[in-house]
Amino acid sequence: MAIKNSSFVFGVSVSDYNFIGREQESRKLKMNFEEGINTIIISPRRWGKTSLVQHVRGLVDKDNTITVYLDIFGCKSEYEFYNLLVEELLKQTASKMQLWMDNARDFLARLSPQISVSPEPRSDFSLSLGITPKTHSPKEVLELAEKIAARKNKRIVVCIDEFQQIGEMPDTLSIQKQLRSVWQHQKNVSYCLFGSKKHMMSDIFQNKKMPLYQFGDMMFLPKIPTELWSAYIISHFAERNRTISTQLSERICNEVDGYSSYVQQLAWHVFSLLDERDTATDEHVDIAIRNMLDSQELLFMQQVGPLTEYQMNFLRAIASGVKAGYGESEIRERHRLGSASNITRLKTALIRADLIESDGKKLSFTDPIFARWFKAKFTN
Repeated sequence: MAIKNSSFVFGVSVSDYNFIGREQESRKLKMNFEEGINTIIISPRRWGKTSLVQHVRGLVDKDNTITVYLDIFGCKSEYEFYNLLVEELLKQTASKMQLWMDNARDFLARLSPQISVSPEPRSDFSLSLGITPKTHSPKEVLELAEKIAARKNKRIVVCIDEFQQIGEMPDTLSIQKQLRSVWQHQKNVSYCLFGSKKHMMSDIFQNKKMPLYQFGDMMFLPKIPTELWSAYIISHFAERNRTISTQLSERICNEVDGYSSYVQQLAWHVFSLLDERDTATDEHVDIAIRNMLDSQELLFMQQVGPLTEYQMNFLRAIASGVKAGYGESEIRERHRLGSASNITRLKTALIRADLIESDGKKLSFTDPIFARWFKAKFTN
């Protein structure tokens, strides 16, 4: 019996049945991968960056191009990143362990890798390398992809998710200089770098003072058009014998400001309220929004838990509609923001916490669902 596709998917990358739109972005990224162009993808979180990259990995000409994906969210130091980079390079550039060993023999000469292989013939294997500054220099680590590409006579694209973690590491400028100094000279390897913190990614790649300034082709993802989402929602309801109108499907998009993951999530909450042959109503959407907010409450409480009173007041000011002019005495006094000199510190701290963002003229919440929850919870 065939397993049914999930009607709506959120919290993980989506593919095939649940992947919509992005035709132009997919075409451009595929061309960048196959032509060896470094790519930087920047957009707010939950807009589908990872899904786009994984989708394009499935489209490239595999006879000539190998794509390697790694998520470095858990890496807190330079050598944690290097270990994960090498492990994924070795695992994803070969299908069998012996081929992997042939490619990596020189690199592993000074290591005693711990290898775990499942008895299942098609299953993956795991390894632990233990790379340290005593065994390998950063340059040696960063040159491995080029050596593997040359041996295989193929192009390699290294896709690094949550790349903003590099900016959080101790001595980040030194690390970024190392990356640029090696990566910019590679002929057979290119990089796709993307992450969930827009402000940090922008600082790494758009700040002229940073080593990776303009390292690659910048891709700024737009929102997926509402009409595409509407058709997607209607068809996925219909395939499970449920009905939703164009008006309500568009409302789902508008309620979450078109954020891809949230569109999927809210659509699922509405869908879950219906039995077969039911028709969605505004009441269903209202209930679904409440359910969705309830499901996020623990996460959001963890985000505001460490905030100071002044930082909470600053968020309240934004939630109440104040977009600029925070240094003005009337606004500072009304919202209890402290001295004028305190404003910059508050903005910087909340931007670094990824709770707000600035377009250069005004401030806003980075997450529309968090904004809705915060306003209901902490403002009158």
